[in-house]
Amino acid sequence: MDSVNADELVAPAWLNAQFIEEVLKKHECRPELRVLDVQMSPASAKGDHYASIMFRANVSYTCTGGKQSKSLIIKTMPDEEGHKKEMLSGSHLFETEIGMYTKVLPRFEQILREAGDNTRLCAPCLYCSLEPRQVMIFEDLVPLGYTVIRKREATTEELNFAFLKLAKLHAVSFHVLHEQPEYLQEFKNGLFEIPNMRQDPFCITGMKKFLDFLEEFPELRKYKPYFEKMENDYIDRVEIVMQEYRRNRKPNGYYVLCHGDFHLKNMMFKQREDGSLEDVMLLDYQVSNICPITMDLIYAVYMLMGIEERHNNYKELLDYYFAEFLATLQNIGYKGDLPNSVEFWQQIFQHKCYDIYLITTFLPMMNAFKHNDFDPAEVFQKEDLQRGMYRLDSYVQDVKYLLARFEAEGFFQNQ
Repeated sequence: MDSVNADELVAPAWLNAQFIEEVLKKHECRPELRVLDVQMSPASAKGDHYASIMFRANVSYTCTGGKQSKSLIIKTMPDEEGHKKEMLSGSHLFETEIGMYTKVLPRFEQILREAGDNTRLCAPCLYCSLEPRQVMIFEDLVPLGYTVIRKREATTEELNFAFLKLAKLHAVSFHVLHEQPEYLQEFKNGLFEIPNMRQDPFCITGMKKFLDFLEEFPELRKYKPYFEKMENDYIDRVEIVMQEYRRNRKPNGYYVLCHGDFHLKNMMFKQREDGSLEDVMLLDYQVSNICPITMDLIYAVYMLMGIEERHNNYKELLDYYFAEFLATLQNIGYKGDLPNSVEFWQQIFQHKCYDIYLITTFLPMMNAFKHNDFDPAEVFQKEDLQRGMYRLDSYVQDVKYLLARFEAEGFFQNQ
């Protein structure tokens, strides 16, 4: 079972047939429902996620009408002691995601439907709770034909589908923030509001490992002085941008409710019988928060796109996203001044500190997970494994191209 996370091999004792029966009774409004059997298994593969544990429950039950079955995805907090539990302790992850699924996403879908757009922004959530345990239960999308992309990069068509869905999520939130800003004010807990984020060694030592990496390659050493200048404040600069809406709002800033973790394993794709794409479903809204529109998009360049798209097609993909963002705003009746492309790209360049944080810290890990069998639990805790990710040839070649592009764009002249 090396292909799954170790803490998802055995479900916690409370996650049993009695618990599932109570959930289904309430969801289906059938007090006579009786669960006959529950088969639990890991719901995801190693490297798919980290900020929770997930199980698939294949449930057989009886109710009026006879015997039935249902597949559920159950998401909860880790019980086992260790880095994952310590890292996530005291976080607002489940509070945020429950708010998204019960309040925000249904309302956003309603706004789209009223404009003639039947886009679905989330999988059906059957049950959620913060007490006595943080848990969410979803309809399993696999029997409906959705799959996670593994062991390959997303195609341009798949990326366009993902950016289209993100554009609609962003546009509706932009509209709501303009018309009724108080509706979304509770969504203020992003990456840097995770209590232990700024103390976790993995999250704060990426630049040191990156500088050592630059020193090893003669053609990259010329960039080292620029990154040394950023070493003491690059994380502070990212945090300032992420919290800009709440602490230092800019009059020309484009603010939306960002997904917060917009990468390939947080979406599932569905194909039609002829092989064409029918839909993409976004997953995992645990760090959704109001912040600059650029945060999801810069993140997507490094955490969603593959190397080829990142090098050759990222501007076209983001232009496509922005065109759909504007089209959705117009379709849902947004009455303010429309954002413009020039300002959009200026803000992306102004927030280059996020590029730096991702390249130096999270891109090595994402690259390793895509192309190698790394265990997330070990990666977060073992520095030798972390350093090894910076030496993978795919990462080396990626960085060589990216830093040359940054240099050509004049980024280093401003440091």
